[in-house]
Amino acid sequence: MSSIFTSDDLFRQGAPEEDKQGAGDERAAPLAERLRPDSLASVVGQEHLLGPDGTITHMLEHKSLASLILWGAPGVGKTTIARLIAKRTGFVFTQISAVFSGVADLKRVFEEAARRHRAGVRTLLFIDEIHRFNRAQQDGFLPVIENGTIVLIGATTENPSFELNGALLSRCQVLLLRRLDDAALEHLLQHAEAVVGKALALTLSARAAMRAMADGDGRALLNMAEQVFALASAVELCPDDLARLVARRSALYDRNREEHYNLISALHKSIRGSDVDAALYWLARMFAGGEDARYIVRRLTRFAVEDIGLADPQALPTALASWQAYERLGSPEGDLAIAQAVIYLATAPKSNAAYRAFDAARLAARDFGSLAPPLQILNAPTQLMKKLGYGAGYEYDHDHADSFSGQNYFPDSMPRAAFYKPKATGFEAEVCRRLEHWQKLRSARS
Repeated sequence: MSSIFTSDDLFRQGAPEEDKQGAGDERAAPLAERLRPDSLASVVGQEHLLGPDGTITHMLEHKSLASLILWGAPGVGKTTIARLIAKRTGFVFTQISAVFSGVADLKRVFEEAARRHRAGVRTLLFIDEIHRFNRAQQDGFLPVIENGTIVLIGATTENPSFELNGALLSRCQVLLLRRLDDAALEHLLQHAEAVVGKALALTLSARAAMRAMADGDGRALLNMAEQVFALASAVELCPDDLARLVARRSALYDRNREEHYNLISALHKSIRGSDVDAALYWLARMFAGGEDARYIVRRLTRFAVEDIGLADPQALPTALASWQAYERLGSPEGDLAIAQAVIYLATAPKSNAAYRAFDAARLAARDFGSLAPPLQILNAPTQLMKKLGYGAGYEYDHDHADSFSGQNYFPDSMPRAAFYKPKATGFEAEVCRRLEHWQKLRSARS
């Protein structure tokens, strides 16, 4: 059975000998644990939640603490905030991990919380990786939240909209924790130096490189700092020295989850916005995260027909050519073909006229039902069909000036519609000119 720690376990069972003596040698704990904040005010990087006008601050000031889902990347303070909320409110803090806990663990936690509740003591249940619980386990929280047995704080790195039940989400407030910015990371480094009692042996550029390597993760930053402190070097490390000593934090990317969709959205919208440099950055981020290049070129092909269309008829062939080049070359050589396609699409004129036209035509097809084509544009391969009027009155367009007859090609009972409305952009400007010319001829014939 998984271990479950609550802040009243020491009173119920008695503290181990080393706890009675001061929890042993505190210096043996990892630096990130020794620097864990002891008050909500000392948590960095989450001012929108913990500042004077922060959401959690208002809850605590008005004594209206709701069950919460803390959503954010690793190392931004989710566990720390939950612990400090329990400390501030006087609730008993109970922590479990959804990775290691099952139904029996939850049942025991709920029973102990109910016992405390009858005695007038509140329980704050913190669940790490709450999205790992299945639907039935998540539903099990509903009654104990509703009757006040527990206040739930769940932590997740995944989008709660996708990973948590709607019923559970309706009983919780979702709070988004921000990745730690450069200023917050520097604050952590300065705090670490003050606690350890010495400065990090890093040049200014290496110090900046360490913050970049942490990628917004405070725990990862402090783990790297601990390695540098342990080196006890008298010579300041340069960025190359630092890279050899510590490992860069892996880029946040999961090809099946939130970051996957965030980055492809960023790439698509950067190309649509004709920002070639931003588009190349997001492409590089996706490659760095290990994204399947075939997925990227499939989305680029979709972009070519959705957002460029006939504004540049070469957009689609270019996207398909990059796809074919990658299939033949593989990575990394084929990556450049994809980058070239991104550059072409980002700098091409944009039009969604074809996309909108086809949507409008599909709506008309649905609304008007199965209308027959007009008789004059039907073939008449049999005498019976000729007698019924099939093909009667059809005018061969090439027999007319401008190869344009101006006949009606819509069903007789359907009013003429204008689905395609090209923009005066790129090649579509020429298409606009042609359509206007044909409309004048059609009006003259009418």
